[in-house]
Amino acid sequence: MTRRVTRVTPLRSPTLLEQVEEAFRTLPSRYLGAPAGFDATYHVRLGDIGHTFEVRCTEAVARVRKGTSRREPDVVIGTDAATWLRLRAGELAGLDAFRERTLYARGQVDLALSFEGLFRLPNGRDPLMCVHDVHLKGRCISTLSLGEGPDVLLIHGLGAAKTSFFDTAAGLRRAGYRVHAIDLPGFGSSRGPATAPYSATWFAETVRDWMDAMDIDRVHVVGNSMGGRVALELGLQAPERVGGLVLLCPAVAFVKRGLHPLVKLLRPELGLLPHRIARPVVARQLSAMFADPDALDPSVADIAVDEFQNTYCSAGARLAFLRAARNIYLDRPFGSGGFYPRLGELVPAAHFVWGSHDPLIPAGFSRHVREWLPGATQTVLRGCGHVPQIERPEETTALIVEHLRRVDARRPAATLRLAA
Repeated sequence: MTRRVTRVTPLRSPTLLEQVEEAFRTLPSRYLGAPAGFDATYHVRLGDIGHTFEVRCTEAVARVRKGTSRREPDVVIGTDAATWLRLRAGELAGLDAFRERTLYARGQVDLALSFEGLFRLPNGRDPLMCVHDVHLKGRCISTLSLGEGPDVLLIHGLGAAKTSFFDTAAGLRRAGYRVHAIDLPGFGSSRGPATAPYSATWFAETVRDWMDAMDIDRVHVVGNSMGGRVALELGLQAPERVGGLVLLCPAVAFVKRGLHPLVKLLRPELGLLPHRIARPVVARQLSAMFADPDALDPSVADIAVDEFQNTYCSAGARLAFLRAARNIYLDRPFGSGGFYPRLGELVPAAHFVWGSHDPLIPAGFSRHVREWLPGATQTVLRGCGHVPQIERPEETTALIVEHLRRVDARRPAATLRLAA
């Protein structure tokens, strides 16, 4: 009797390229849609396997093709195949990949950020992060939100935008916070009226309106430079709505103001006249903010310079920039209503972080903070410039998390005492 043998062919595991192609193939079925009039073309370059995919997203439809068309991309996203698969599976957020320096983006920054939020994750899960516009009366606030947990708001400095907090946002999400990084009106992708004062008071009022629109009762606030001044103003205006404050090289009031008469005469309205700042000039000014310019990752520098130039092309943005800069310099330090006497009335727990080599806000200002607000915690980062969240990201994020957890740990006891 002849015995028939059946050969079983083992299942072949899909190649890396096949996995990538499948991830792109399913994108249209996961598309969540976009605002009316949306039309953006993304080129996704996977350098390790040598392939580029084009994704065009409109209001209701996403189309994918392997290779590229003649259409000029609005955004180029570069990464490797393994990272891209992890992003599509929801194993990490885009900011995590950026923090690990396994992803870069060129072009319109907010469009690059928005890509992740346009697609549902496998099993119907929501995207890990999204960029959305919060519409207020006369203002539109571009907002990046990610994570779950207590709310933390990140506020950028003069001439910067939410991009300056990418590493911080990723680190705080992993630490268990719901993070929001915003562009203040007139900066980045946010809009504000030409008649606005662009002062710390007005910015803080805008943040309160933003909190109302977002249905956020209480928030921790982290601010750099001008954003630190806005954070302090918010803590003074509405202490009941602020948890902890972390002020990174905050733009506190200058004590020596020799140019005060001249600055007072300067008119920000001159910014309405068409002009631009050359890219090399912007790059040099950015580099000067760092004690160690080599600490500035080129991909981070490219994003910051591109965004400043794109924003500064707008007459409204130039007006906002010059008005805000003038207000920072003219902020009165002492006397009735002066900054430092008001600082002494601050209620939320504050942690001031200074850079020992900050060329704009010297660490010596800590002396005035200590005099007027002795209960505040202060740290001086040695060998650090004006933007510690970029120059010393890991150390800065650790300081932020430590302070916010200390504040949250104290809150239940304080709540019980109030209830009693």
